[in-house]
Amino acid sequence: MARPAGNIKLKAARLAAGYNSQQALADAITKVAPSLGIRGLAVGVRQIRRWESASPPWPQPDVHRVLTHLLGQSMEDLGFTPPWGSGRNQPSTATGSTPRAPLAGARLASVPAQGGATTQPTTVGRDFEAVTRAHRHLYWSVAPAVLHPAILEHARLGCALLPETADPARQTVAAALAESYLLAGRIEFFDLQQPGQASETLLRALQAAGEADDPLLGAAILAHMAFIPGWADDRDAAAERMLAARTYARRGHASAEFWAWLDAVEAECETRCGDPHGALRLIRRAEDTLAEGSEHATPDWVDWFSPVRLSAFKGNTQLKAGHLPQARQTLLDVLDGLPPESDKQRTVVLGDLAAVEAADGKPEEACRYAIMALDQLAITWYATGMDRIREVRRTLAPWQNEQCVRNLDDRLYDWGTTVSALQR
Repeated sequence: MARPAGNIKLKAARLAAGYNSQQALADAITKVAPSLGIRGLAVGVRQIRRWESASPPWPQPDVHRVLTHLLGQSMEDLGFTPPWGSGRNQPSTATGSTPRAPLAGARLASVPAQGGATTQPTTVGRDFEAVTRAHRHLYWSVAPAVLHPAILEHARLGCALLPETADPARQTVAAALAESYLLAGRIEFFDLQQPGQASETLLRALQAAGEADDPLLGAAILAHMAFIPGWADDRDAAAERMLAARTYARRGHASAEFWAWLDAVEAECETRCGDPHGALRLIRRAEDTLAEGSEHATPDWVDWFSPVRLSAFKGNTQLKAGHLPQARQTLLDVLDGLPPESDKQRTVVLGDLAAVEAADGKPEEACRYAIMALDQLAITWYATGMDRIREVRRTLAPWQNEQCVRNLDDRLYDWGTTVSALQR
């Protein structure tokens, strides 16, 4: 039985460019990447062998740039097939030097083939973006389990639209698609407690941001990806992702608010990994950055951060550092300053205030704040908020038989709360 010939297009292009071995091409990619502004890219012979196989995987965006630069041909001319299907008939202004990034994994890899090129109108980007923007606004009031499927279906539509859309509308669709995947990943991680699924979804978001060539979106996605190992006490992985996020932020001319948010994310990861004092230093730097300001504007889609939310980060970190009077005052100020639509954040702040009082040996006050948080959860569910309350309940074990703790248990384990928690 004859063996598959493999990707002869890539092999021929490699030989024509003077790289007589797979090792020579791997070395050239690693050497040239820094001159194109790509740091930390290293490719080995095993990867080249996979690309020259009968079913070559679609490389990552940074690799696209280096391969097309070295070999002088587009990705399709090099024998690679985009996950969304061939773009040969696509009327786009993109050139071989601006390669496309993959947008879909196993669930979204199949895009219906068209009988000839179907060009979407120039308004398609604006229309698709409008729905993405609506989902962003709905996140703050609609139950996450209800909104999440709608966002994913919208993302499927975006994947189908991309090969039918010409630039500049195509870039708009890709950016909105990245934002949709980012929102879906946020829901999976913070609201539904599905870190594994969130990791996959955020990777799709990053690929879409690469398709849009939007470094600020890339920075925001990478910072969200840092939360996953950060919350799992994997400091090294979180730090690596934050380094990548800051690199992308520099490329995108981030605003002072965006830089402050990156410090807040890193502070959260440091706190989770057991270094609240290092986290407080990061928060102080974020406060200084906000005070200095910058000439660059913050994108509209960064609607999860503000000075008052930085203070919420700070209050939690002060709590973990054992600075109870400072944490109490910070969190009370946050509670007063939160806008009416910040119901999810309000639950977290109330949970942190309960934790402050429990740590200060005041079980009645702790239970009062915890019940207020449960009342808020009954209106707007937020898994992260429920985690805070459960953590407080564990710290109240020394007062197990006090009436205030029993009242909290009655509220924590009533029919509605118990069923809601188990359903989610």
